[in-house]
Amino acid sequence: MTIVYMPPSIRHFDPLHRVFSTWIDHLPFGYDLVTAMRPKLLVELGTHKGLSYFTFCQAMKENDIDGLCYAVDTFEGDAHTDKYDESVFSMVNDHNRQNYHGFSYLMRMFFNEALRHFEEDSIDLLHIDGFHTYEAVSEDFANWYPKVKPGGIILFHDVQARLQDFGAWKFWQELTGQHETFTFNHGFGLGVLRKPGGDRQNDPELLKLLFPGETGEEAAANLRAFYVHASKHMENTHKVKRLRKLEEEKAKAKANEKKPVKAKSGK
Repeated sequence: MTIVYMPPSIRHFDPLHRVFSTWIDHLPFGYDLVTAMRPKLLVELGTHKGLSYFTFCQAMKENDIDGLCYAVDTFEGDAHTDKYDESVFSMVNDHNRQNYHGFSYLMRMFFNEALRHFEEDSIDLLHIDGFHTYEAVSEDFANWYPKVKPGGIILFHDVQARLQDFGAWKFWQELTGQHETFTFNHGFGLGVLRKPGGDRQNDPELLKLLFPGETGEEAAANLRAFYVHASKHMENTHKVKRLRKLEEEKAKAKANEKKPVKAKSGK
């Protein structure tokens, strides 16, 4: 039997927040994952300009998901992103307040400082995207893993990025031999890890596709290919809309130029 997978990102997702980030290639998946999981508690470690985080928030809002989102970051930068000024936090804070103030909170602090604010086995979806050295990623995972619910999901960005002193790829290789995982290879890589346990009888379709068991290699390859095409489709759609808007603005300006100028009558 052929399974037709037509997630919400293909049907109606148009990102409200766009900034430069390699996470751009994973926006459709991020939107679909949140929509499918309907998390009660979502936490992101490392938000920077908010591309991934606000995709999660947009999915929560547009799909009427009753949950809370927390973004943990100093918003000061690091050796990989370079230091940035207060304008980054101001931009993220403004977008958050204008669009998601009812359920989204920015926690301006170090990851370790935020640990005490979350109970063990409480987080449905955790996104680890902080400092990318092997030591930093492994420490973030060790510290935050107990906070994730049994059956919960942990995302790791840049698991295929082999540059500078990035070590997320190396740590991810170790995790894949010890945990239930799925790897997207495009967009510098995105790792999806599922914590053991939890009630899986009512898993949404996307989780079944991500973790089908030992016989799911073909399905895994198809899912990877699908989200490569989904990201390209999203970008192409955005380009078309932008070009149409420019054409409309040019046509409007041209029409205004052709309007006759009324002569002023003398007294």
